[in-house]
Amino acid sequence: MIEEGEIDIAIDELRWLLDGSNEFIEAHSLLGELALSEDNDVELARAHFGFAYQTGMKALRRAKMPTPLPYRLKANRAFFESGKGLAWCLGQLDKPQMAVEVLETLLSCDPDSPLGLAEMLDGMKARGGGKKDAS
Repeated sequence: MIEEGEIDIAIDELRWLLDGSNEFIEAHSLLGELALSEDNDVELARAHFGFAYQTGMKALRRAKMPTPLPYRLKANRAFFESGKGLAWCLGQLDKPQMAVEVLETLLSCDPDSPLGLAEMLDGMKARGGGKKDAS
C-alpha cells in the first residue's frame, strides 16, 4: 500500500496488525516513518519508534543481551531503524542526551555503525548530548 501511495490504507492496515500483536516492531517502525513523512509529526513518530525500540530492548534483555546483533541480518533491521528514528526524533525534541543513550546502545549491539549511527552519535554529542536532559 505504501508503494502504491495508499498511505491512509497502509496506516489502517498497520494499526490492524498491531491489534493482533502490539509488539510488532516493524509495524511500529513503519508507522513512525509515516508519521514523519506524511505529517511531520515528530511526537507521534517518537512514540512509535520508541515503542519498537523498547520492545526490541526487552527481547534482548530476556536473551541476556547477545552481541553482536548485526544489522545486516534482516530480522534485526527494524530494531536498528526504529532506534535511529527514535534518536533523530529525540534530537528534534531537544533531548540529545537521550538520543546519545539510544545510539550508544545500538552501537554496542553492532559496532560496525550501521545506518551511520556513529556519525549521528558524534552530532548529538556536539549538540550537548554529553549533559543530562532535564526531562
